[in-house]
Order: sequence, then C-alpha cells, then structure tokens
Amino acid sequence: MRFETIGERHHEPHRSERTGWLRAAVLGANDGLISTSSLLIGVAAAQAAREPVLIAGLAGLVAGALSMAAGEYVSVSSQADVERADLDQERRALDAQPDVERAELAAIYVRRGLEPELAARVAEQLSAHDALAAHARDEIGISHVTQARPIQAAFASAAAFSVGAALPVLLVLLLPLQFLVPAISASTLALLAVLGAIAARLGGAGWLRGSVRVAFWGAVAMALTGLIGWLFGSAGAWL
Repeated sequence: MRFETIGERHHEPHRSERTGWLRAAVLGANDGLISTSSLLIGVAAAQAAREPVLIAGLAGLVAGALSMAAGEYVSVSSQADVERADLDQERRALDAQPDVERAELAAIYVRRGLEPELAARVAEQLSAHDALAAHARDEIGISHVTQARPIQAAFASAAAFSVGAALPVLLVLLLPLQFLVPAISASTLALLAVLGAIAARLGGAGWLRGSVRVAFWGAVAMALTGLIGWLFGSAGAWL
C-alpha cells in the first residue's frame, strides 16, 4: 500500500507563479496596441494616403516586437546575473563555513517565529537536504517561482506586442481611410479596457480599476499623437 503525503495529493496554484510571463505579456500587448495605434492615428491625421499609413504600421509592429524582446531579454538577464552572483557567493560561504551558515539559517527561522531549538533542527534538516536551495529561498529570496527567465520573458513580450499591434494594422487594410482614425481609436480603447480587466483579474485585483487605468493612458497617447499628426498635416497644407 502506498501512502500519499499531503503535498502529493494537493497542489494549490498561486498567482505569483504567473508573474514572469504575465508581466511581460501584458506589457507587450498593451504597448503593441497603444504605440501602433497611436502611430497610425498620427500618420493618418497628417495625410490622406493609405500606403504610408500601412508602411508605418508594419514597421512599427516589427520594430516594436524586436525592441520589446531585446529590452525584456536584457532586463531580465541582468536580474538573472545578479541572482547567479548571489548564489555563487552563498555557495562559497557554505563551503567555507557550513556551521556559521546553518546558524544564520536558524536565526532566520527564529525571527519568523520558531522556537530556537526547533529552528536549529529545521535548519539542520534543510541543510542536509539542499543547503544552497534553503539559503537561496529563505535568506536571499530566490525560488523557482520568482527566478528570472530571460528567454521566456522575451518571447512572451514580443509575441504579445505583435498580437496587440496586428489589430490596428489590419484595420488599415480593411477600412476606408476616412473611417480609420475613429475605428482605430474605438477598437483600441475597447481592447485596452478588456486587457486591463483580464490582467487585473489574473493578478487578483479589481477589474474595473485595471480596465480604466489602461484605457485612460491609451486615450492620452492616441489623442496626443493624433494632435501632432493633425498639426503637421495642417502646416503642410499651408506650405
């Protein structure tokens, strides 16, 4: 007969497990929608031909996706470098002074509420099992959930940016040019509101606040770029 432990029978998923890819994906999708829509609205407001607007949208999609991927990879790689340096330092300390490090681990558990005797036994057993993992988790704060994953973040950000930017580019292909600015504005605001609500719910926050804050900044960006495009278009008409 096989006896199962509580950990084997029960796994409770937590939202923090989504932190790495969720942050990159939400940022990428929002940026793809806001930056590409704002770019297209600015170009469309400045002149009345479809081809320059389409070229601007495609260039913005490709450049933005690659920029997001590179930015996420470099940023998260820097975090990973710091984590590796901390782990190397802890590994050397464990090799040089295992007793001191075990006492340090026990002191951490005492500060968290364990009796000194129990804390010492816990530190001893965890050190015997995997001392580096125990110190990484309880002293440094590094675990498999929060560990930096540069490639995952880069792909999630680039893919989400491309998906977000694809909608306004498709509208350029499908709609008459005179309807382009209001159609892009309305659809982008609606999608930003939905994305903000989804991200807030996945993160455990209220959906309304997340929806409003994302849509608000999207509206500001599109209004400003539209104004710039209109001003340049008006100036060109007078020249």
